[in-house]
Amino acid sequence: MSPKFVSGPVRVRVPATSANLGPGFDSLGLALGLHDDVAAEVTTGGVRVAVTGQGAGELPDDDRHLVVRAMRVAFDALGGQPAGLAVECVNRIPQARGLGSSSAAIVAGVLLARALVTDGSERLDDAGALRLAADIEGHPDNVAPCLLGGFTVAWTEPTGARAVSLAPAAGVSPTVFVPDERGLTATARAALPASVPHADAALTAGRAALLVHALTAEPALLLPATEDRLHQHYRAEGMPATFELVTALREAGVAAVVSGAGPTVLALTDPGAGFEPGTGWHSWRLPVDSSGAQVSRGRLGHAERDPVAAGRMS
Repeated sequence: MSPKFVSGPVRVRVPATSANLGPGFDSLGLALGLHDDVAAEVTTGGVRVAVTGQGAGELPDDDRHLVVRAMRVAFDALGGQPAGLAVECVNRIPQARGLGSSSAAIVAGVLLARALVTDGSERLDDAGALRLAADIEGHPDNVAPCLLGGFTVAWTEPTGARAVSLAPAAGVSPTVFVPDERGLTATARAALPASVPHADAALTAGRAALLVHALTAEPALLLPATEDRLHQHYRAEGMPATFELVTALREAGVAAVVSGAGPTVLALTDPGAGFEPGTGWHSWRLPVDSSGAQVSRGRLGHAERDPVAAGRMS
């Protein structure tokens, strides 16, 4: 049965995310307190996309925009397409930095499409939304924390992606070091070998198991728990500044990893007020986002349209 669409706009707030967290390649993720706000409304025809903040003037303003592409996939799953769409994006998550900007756009698109269908939650439940978002993204490690919030463990079964969300311990204190330069996930993945030594895989599996305990119960173990031999060092040649910073932080006793595919660096413990990453880096203390994506009715308000969050770069 073709869907019926709601009148008026809906909006969603989606958090930045950091995936892998060192040894948890393609499975572990953390939602961070930096958000994009996106609103959408069904119209009588055409597609219009307005972008403020990160990506303004660079991202497409039509059907090629990732939010709209995700909405189209979700509308197909919901039973049919609307005549037209008007979308407004206020982006604060840096683009192509390893903080889940593409996953945030995909999750926003899936949830907006569902909210614009009168019985959308019945046609596409939360588990289905996760599966659909992971299918669009290609893997669930970023979309899971974006949807669910907190610290997530995600995996894929024959029926699709699944995930659980866990509450990080109070001692987890994320800081992101965001460089001026951008990175591409496809380039970072291309640097990975087809196979790794068994000893490296075994060590990384053990560290990933320890990381679940360290993040949720004993942050004092985060430094050894974030050791990885599966993927990070293979990417070092393409991101030398990133790996220099990770090395410097870890030598100072800080549990630092590459955020996602990079080039952002994530520290899970406080690096201290005196630590300086050097030129070309911006350091932001971010809380863990425990709520995940939040949908509501109505247009974006004045505060939501502000592309600058807590003094960070627009």
